[in-house]
Amino acid sequence: MKPTTLLLFLFLMGSMLFAQQKDYVNGIFRGSRVINSHSLETQDPGVFEFIISHRFGILDGGINTLFGLDNATMRIGFAYGVNRWLTLGVGRSTFQKTYDGYAKVRILRQVNGGNPVSLTYLGSVAVRSEQFGPQDSVEASQFSNRLFYTHQLIIGSKISDRLSVQLMPTLVHRNFIDEKENETNDVFAVGAAARYRLTKKFAIVGEYYYVLPGQLRDEFVNSAALGIEITTNGHSFQLELTNSQGMIEKIFITETFDRIDELGIRFGFNIGRKFKARGKWY
Repeated sequence: MKPTTLLLFLFLMGSMLFAQQKDYVNGIFRGSRVINSHSLETQDPGVFEFIISHRFGILDGGINTLFGLDNATMRIGFAYGVNRWLTLGVGRSTFQKTYDGYAKVRILRQVNGGNPVSLTYLGSVAVRSEQFGPQDSVEASQFSNRLFYTHQLIIGSKISDRLSVQLMPTLVHRNFIDEKENETNDVFAVGAAARYRLTKKFAIVGEYYYVLPGQLRDEFVNSAALGIEITTNGHSFQLELTNSQGMIEKIFITETFDRIDELGIRFGFNIGRKFKARGKWY
């Protein structure tokens, strides 16, 4: 074996050995969702997840609406782990009859004694399919103007055995806006989320999005949510309170209008079930 070939072989073997010895931090967040937001976690290779999300009406309806339980919006979603760094997902929401699809790409992983953060990219597209009324413009009903895009970097870290946090700089692009309403096509926001583990199966989760001023109408407010997470082998349950009706970025970041200080709070839940579509559990 030539010296240059031998050196290249030893370099590659050393690089592989070093990569295998990395002590990656796993389970920064337990599920693929914080509450409304995506977490930085991607699906394991060959794992298929089915997610049902509900958001009921606001509490200020009182006993007449059973504190919002008479009214509900929901989203049914599916996600699949293509490999260790890519997850693809689709979903359909009853609110505005919206279809969405997304890709989550794991870019960087937290390492014990090394890299302190994990980094995941989320890219999604959504289309509003509900029929527009006669008061809406013809332009608004065109297919290209029904499209919405989201780009998000999810930067997270497991601070301790119990506490995990993530930061989410986000851009939501809307192809069509009403120029009379003094809004912008591009909406920039920064989200923050945390998970605090109480026991092996129970945790408190929360999230908040701050939308930079001057991008939305005055009636819209920042999205917030707080909940309890319950996890079992293959299942995840979340019971939460939120002021957002929607469960995708286009809706809960740019179209939340219920104010928490006016009891504009909704009870909701997420249920996730994972299936092994191929291979072994990782």
